[in-house]
Amino acid sequence: MKTKKYFGTDGIRGVVGRHPITADFVLKLGWAAGRVLAEESGGSIMIGKDTRNSGYLFESALEAGLASAGVDVLLLGPMPTPAVAYLTQTFSACAGIVVSASHNAYQDNGIKFFTGAGQKLTDNQELAIEQMMQTEMVTVSSEHLGKASRIEDAAGRYVEFCKSCFPAELTLKGLKIAVDGAHGAAYRIAPNVFRELGAEVIEIGTSPNGLNINDGVGATSPGALSALVLETGADLGIALDGDGDRLIMVDHLGEIVDGDELLFVITQYKSGRNELQGGVVGTQMSNLGLQRALEQQNIPFVRAAVGDRHVLAMLENRGWRIGGEGSGHILCLDSASTGDGIVSALHVLTAIVSLELDLNQLKQGMKKFPQELVNVRCSQAPDLQSESILRAVHSAESRLGESGRVLLRPSGTEPVVRVMVEGEERSQVKQLAQEIADAVHRAAPMD
Repeated sequence: MKTKKYFGTDGIRGVVGRHPITADFVLKLGWAAGRVLAEESGGSIMIGKDTRNSGYLFESALEAGLASAGVDVLLLGPMPTPAVAYLTQTFSACAGIVVSASHNAYQDNGIKFFTGAGQKLTDNQELAIEQMMQTEMVTVSSEHLGKASRIEDAAGRYVEFCKSCFPAELTLKGLKIAVDGAHGAAYRIAPNVFRELGAEVIEIGTSPNGLNINDGVGATSPGALSALVLETGADLGIALDGDGDRLIMVDHLGEIVDGDELLFVITQYKSGRNELQGGVVGTQMSNLGLQRALEQQNIPFVRAAVGDRHVLAMLENRGWRIGGEGSGHILCLDSASTGDGIVSALHVLTAIVSLELDLNQLKQGMKKFPQELVNVRCSQAPDLQSESILRAVHSAESRLGESGRVLLRPSGTEPVVRVMVEGEERSQVKQLAQEIADAVHRAAPMD
């Protein structure tokens, strides 16, 4: 298969104003996507975005590009990524586009795509769009230009969908929930979902100004939510990221509950009700404690490459329904076609309410192994098979023995190499991760 030039593990992402995240590039990207995706199946294309101030720029550029290709556009405004996937299906659009850089800071932005079935584009579709971008951009005749319209009730439709993922016979009444919207796309929708299901909701990260998305709040910075839970005596906290597809939770003791632990809670509940439909897909980064806990319950567990698209592909290949990552991307395919932070939280809340146990109690069946992740920023990708790096890795693996793992991988969204070491003793894990990171750094100097 040909190598993609622009598309990474989750669309196209980068710093605003630097190629390819520029107005002229996104204009042509919209045109090329319109040509490829609309010609495949016809119909309109939806555009949603998060709360970055650059979203206005790229939303307009995409709209112009799509219209010039003769494709009608449905504008959703600020909307979580999974909402765009859902609404693309319900409106029978041929594709959905999200303007978002997910958990990154406001200086970044990106373009993500969904098919009409609410799933990520295939490699062949992404390659076809890139190939179309190499051709001359030709605008259709005036009578064939696409039109744009705004879906005014999009948020309400998605709120009702989320609520439908929580059993009708249950209620959140009596629960006090702290909700952190990361000043992002779910800042209005998330609190409304939990309130309308009966919970008392305390909000944080729900005042976006275009520049504060993910800034000290949200799934990548759950400390603020932890403090709020303890300060207010909340039963638990729910933290989303900037585009609403990640979920990290906090229990009543203020302890952070990551994606691996949440995946364990959801899996254990479904298994107990004979609703699991197979096993669980994690990734190379999934905590060894998750694997061990599921094995003890005779629940099959396999690892995919990092990235929710790889988890999804393996789930579909095996006919399973549940998978995810420690970062909080959780796939519950019996409810949604892609990772959805709100829907995942509702699955956890279903277990809490149905079993009458708190989050701290539900996570006790899984013992996390200490895991150290070091991001080594590199000016150019190092050779991870170089002698010096391999020597450091092999040394760490021999010292860890059977009770640990080492993983090196280049990020698909940032110019960094991620070094992960996992084992039984935290001090040893931290030391070994730093030794390997130093070896990577020496092989590829920092900027």
